Amino acid sequence: MQYKDYYEILGLDKKASEKDIKKAYRKLANQYHPDKNPGNKAAEEKFKEITEAYEVLSDADKRRKYDALGANWQAYQQGGFDWPQFAGQGGPHGARTFRFEGDPSEFFGRSGRGGFSDFFNMFFGGEAEDPFSRFRGGGHRRMAHQGRDLQAELHIGLIDAYQGGSRTFELQGEKLRIHIKPGAFDGQKLRIKGKGSSGLNGGPAGDLYLILRIFPDARFQREGDNLIYEAAIDLYTAVLGGSIEAPTLSGNVKITIPQGAEPGQTLRLKGKGMPRYEKPGQYGDLLVKLNIQMPKYLSEEEKRLFERLRELARQKRGSFV
Repeated sequence: MQYKDYYEILGLDKKASEKDIKKAYRKLANQYHPDKNPGNKAAEEKFKEITEAYEVLSDADKRRKYDALGANWQAYQQGGFDWPQFAGQGGPHGARTFRFEGDPSEFFGRSGRGGFSDFFNMFFGGEAEDPFSRFRGGGHRRMAHQGRDLQAELHIGLIDAYQGGSRTFELQGEKLRIHIKPGAFDGQKLRIKGKGSSGLNGGPAGDLYLILRIFPDARFQREGDNLIYEAAIDLYTAVLGGSIEAPTLSGNVKITIPQGAEPGQTLRLKGKGMPRYEKPGQYGDLLVKLNIQMPKYLSEEEKRLFERLRELARQKRGSFV
């Protein structure tokens, strides 16, 4: 029969504390849990193995017996393991004395159960528990497990992200309310505690995580806390300067266009962008990118005027030669 190294199965050394054992078990049990690996026989066997290891090492009495057995396993395999000597005064090699009367099976327990290995059942049979009983509700020592977390997407508009506020939605017949803070961003996770899957064997429920998805806004592009708006202006405003109206999420504002504005030039409006998340009173900026629209259809009069402007420009350049 193959010896089961429960410490190695949980990735621990023999000096591991109770806290270390519990932490290692939870991590591995979560990884190989049957619910997360449906139909995966290898994962199921691994789950049984780590649960068996935890069954022994998490129980002080079982762990004491297991540690004592480990030092004498080779003798047991060779048929030279002397139970009365092992139980007597001092034990072999100065091992700690374990006193019992009658059959050695009383030391390690009687009839095993089907969930664990032959190794476990031989030495801990009377104390064995089906690994899956913890999740089915069977067994004398059911372990509480927290329910799984759930994840869903919540779609909102850019104005909702700007203003913040509450949203109500329904989950499995229950109405839930979530608060969205101003400045919320795409991909942000919002947690609703205790609204995930129900716990097992009295364990707490998991949590619900809502991932915010913000619909694109036709007017703006968002870069962090800044908003970008492309403003179309005519050639005359670009040359002579002037003013235009530009939208913001708090209403329209007037923007002064300087004389000689260039295509792609960006004007910055301080504090007209998105609220900075969890920083009340602080805002990003609105970046207004100028897109100069060239005239396509000119009247004869306009053509003559442009010709005159070109002539004047030539004369001006010539005067500097």
